[in-house]
Amino acid sequence: MQADIQRLLDGELGRWLAEQEEVRAAAKAKARERWFYGALICLPLFGFMWFLPAIAWNFKLFIAFAAGGAAYAWGYAVIAEAKKNVKVGINSAIAADLGIQYNDEVSPGWEYDTARKFSLLSSSDRRNFEDRWYGELSGHRFNLYEAHLEERRGSGKNRRWVTVFRGAIIDMGFGRDFHSTTLLQRKGKHKKWWGFGGRADHVTFDGHRLDFVDQVHPDFEDVFEVYSDDQVEARVLIHPSYIEHLLELERVFGGDAVRAVFSAGEVVIVVESGNLFESGTMNARDDHAKVAQAAEQFGAMARLALAINQNERGRALGSEPIADKPRITDHARETIQPRAGGFGRKGL
Repeated sequence: MQADIQRLLDGELGRWLAEQEEVRAAAKAKARERWFYGALICLPLFGFMWFLPAIAWNFKLFIAFAAGGAAYAWGYAVIAEAKKNVKVGINSAIAADLGIQYNDEVSPGWEYDTARKFSLLSSSDRRNFEDRWYGELSGHRFNLYEAHLEERRGSGKNRRWVTVFRGAIIDMGFGRDFHSTTLLQRKGKHKKWWGFGGRADHVTFDGHRLDFVDQVHPDFEDVFEVYSDDQVEARVLIHPSYIEHLLELERVFGGDAVRAVFSAGEVVIVVESGNLFESGTMNARDDHAKVAQAAEQFGAMARLALAINQNERGRALGSEPIADKPRITDHARETIQPRAGGFGRKGL
């Protein structure tokens, strides 16, 4: 699934973007005007202050940078508002074309708490969320938004904000029933003996223990490690083909370190990246490329949804009644046997 870029730009979105050219030009002019008046105020102040011997040099520099920064922010606020309006317009049009919804404001929920609980996200002191996309893709419910997490580090004059995570948090309903908790983490994330002694045999989160799962496919061992409270169900949930789709998600988002947790019948995916879906610019010539980039990102997400939301191998959710979704039965637990290159089912 991917938005039809040319049809969007030839239609209502293209006409709306053409109208925004005048709006963006007016915003640039207003910003320049604000910067001009800011300079008229700041320069005489700097000149007067510079020749006052009673004021220390470091304080003079501080005032100069603070006043200059305030003047710049005053002018840039107009441009930022124009860029935001264009971004919301483009992203909303893409969402409508895909049959989903977009909102630039976000209130994180269960998926964020779950990602933190299972260490998919680092601890942070300051959090910002934006660009929420939600609805259904190819019949699969999903919720995606961006997160920017920062931690306060250092002391005294060296106190600073450091980004500990920037990227996407994705929550999807799963296409088959499961009752376990399974963590798909990057190789080497969890080590025993405080980082020494190799891979941990088990991990514990708020008293919830997950044991290491022997990989069902050798390709997994180079990228991911799996921990679960149900060895058999973990092998059913996580299929080797996921590596290809998860790494594609990294590529399209320009990110890395994708990881996931299957819990409470949902799957939460976290991928580190830059600032995503910033489709609003002040240059109209960039509109086509920005729309195409956002559409490609959603194409990757849709393919990932199809890859992981399956009632059984090769059949996506919606191809059969919900009531007929197969469950992992006690008989299945006795008959599913791990084997090199995958797993086999006997008697199912």
